[in-house]
Amino acid sequence: MSPVENGAAAIGLRESGARLPLGLKIAYSAFMLVLVPVYLHHYGPTNFLYFCDIALVLTLIGIWAESALLVSVCAVGLLAPQFFWVIDFAVTATGHPLTGMTAYMFNAQTSPFLRGLSLFHGWLPFLLVFLVGRLGYDRRAWAVWSGLAVAALFVCFFLMPPPRPDPGLTPVNINYVWGMSDTAAQTWMPAWAWFTALVIGLPLLVWWPTHRLLIRLMPPARNSSRANHVPRGFARRVGASARGSSGQGWRG
Repeated sequence: MSPVENGAAAIGLRESGARLPLGLKIAYSAFMLVLVPVYLHHYGPTNFLYFCDIALVLTLIGIWAESALLVSVCAVGLLAPQFFWVIDFAVTATGHPLTGMTAYMFNAQTSPFLRGLSLFHGWLPFLLVFLVGRLGYDRRAWAVWSGLAVAALFVCFFLMPPPRPDPGLTPVNINYVWGMSDTAAQTWMPAWAWFTALVIGLPLLVWWPTHRLLIRLMPPARNSSRANHVPRGFARRVGASARGSSGQGWRG
């Protein structure tokens, strides 16, 4: 077999070795093709500063690249907050608001279609668990997500609008940097103290325990992307075949 044929065989092997179903990739992409333009139209680009929306975009890239790092970054940052979102939503649905973080889901002034799109908060954490289970957990995820998220917190606190009585669809209090309500800032402590608590507390008290739990429960990542992965045994066979057909090894 010629080196060209060997290269083609390598490509075919990698393609057949996909670890995520094509149907999942297409379904998630279709959802994003609807969500992104709708959110941009109704909420504007600043809505994509929310941690959950950052994770939506990174997950899309991670699914197609089959990148353990990208899906791990989203998992370490989103699992705990989004599971809490599910609990808050369920409790609020019974008529007993818990924190106010999901109050917007019950705002009759917001169209059912927009609120329906926001239900991704309920299924995204379960999808991330599946993805990390298939691709493995990359231990670099905690550091990457912490750096990205803390940078987003600074942008949201210093540059984005704070809570106000009638925000409408305008993103305010993004990532809860002023408290849990979009209509009024928290009054438990000074604003700088709340913000400092988020910057320090989220990486150490929320994302670090999630990181350790994922290391314990999930398989380790074998590589950051399927496209960069060629089994060692296969590489040796390709090299041996090339030397046999050309009389010498390939030159880099």
